[in-house]
Amino acid sequence: MDALHIFIVFLIGIIVGFINVLAAGGSFLTLAVLMALGLPPNIANGTNRVGLLIQNTFASSKFYRLKILDHKFVFIIAPFAIIGSFVGSYIATQISNELLKKIIAILMIVVSISTIYKPQQLIKSKYSNKTKALICIIFFFIGIYGGFIQAGVGFFIISAAVWSGFSMIEANAVKVFTITLYTFLILPVFIYAGQVDILVGIVLGIGSVIGAKMAISVSIKKGDKFIRIALLILLSAFAVKLLFF
Repeated sequence: MDALHIFIVFLIGIIVGFINVLAAGGSFLTLAVLMALGLPPNIANGTNRVGLLIQNTFASSKFYRLKILDHKFVFIIAPFAIIGSFVGSYIATQISNELLKKIIAILMIVVSISTIYKPQQLIKSKYSNKTKALICIIFFFIGIYGGFIQAGVGFFIISAAVWSGFSMIEANAVKVFTITLYTFLILPVFIYAGQVDILVGIVLGIGSVIGAKMAISVSIKKGDKFIRIALLILLSAFAVKLLFF
């Protein structure tokens, strides 16, 4: 990539860092731009993990200092999400670029439509010993999805955390910390497979930290509707391009 492309990656990092920390789904935009700039789907998928690790490490430390994160809940579900993420990352490194491109496009459509639905509308029922096993199973499958494609996994984590009885801001803290843990552990899988552009990932991460810092200072609901609609339009358009052109 030339200097202009690197600058574009930096700007996209700011945008997706804001979207990811405020809500979720920014990685679809990252994948779209990285592929548009010439990275093959598998390398775009792996490179995105570098930016996410930097972004979510920063956001996790911020939520930790604000004493928002429920450590007990995270350390209950994290092992299951981590195991699932290893399964998903292995699958992602074994399939062809053409198949991965089609899967990304289909998931873009499915998860984009889900952005219309607001996770905070779920019925809240604080997790208990009776529901703990079910929650762990849910996070195992969320981990598989996150390890495989990552993009959009935040919506599922937020939904599961809100269903467990947490507020949106608490669910966001659970989201960023869980993603930080499993991304740190599965990134070597993508590096070993030769599917990571380290330089692009670092530039993406630096931009993402700026966006994440902006998002944390904004109310969790402010601008949410606009972001959901804009992201829905952008991702649907790119999904059509991947599927038919």
